[in-house]
Amino acid sequence: MSTPEPDHPHKISQRDLRNRSAEIMDGLERGERYAVTRNGHHIGDLVPLRGRRRAVSRAEFAAVSRGMPQLDDRKYRNDMDRHINDHLYDPYDRAYGRREFAEDEGRTSGPGRTRPQ
Repeated sequence: MSTPEPDHPHKISQRDLRNRSAEIMDGLERGERYAVTRNGHHIGDLVPLRGRRRAVSRAEFAAVSRGMPQLDDRKYRNDMDRHINDHLYDPYDRAYGRREFAEDEGRTSGPGRTRPQ
């Protein structure tokens, strides 16, 4: 499939676009480009989408993966532990501490524990 030069798209008016939409869509599928005009002024371009693949074959993935560096999972985990603070916290603790909720009275943060005042 050959695509016309981007500098030389077919010029169509707004009326042509409305009246010949099926023909123009067929042209887009063939890779043709259109410059749309209104009252003689260029207002936009219709260009075909580039072909996109949704999936990569298993063989292709395996071929690409062969060149990838080996991952040392212990070193990766140590790096993550060193750089990321993943301590669990209750995001509501701050709000309850500022008494932002009307039902704060007697609220517990865990079984048998009362939130600090």
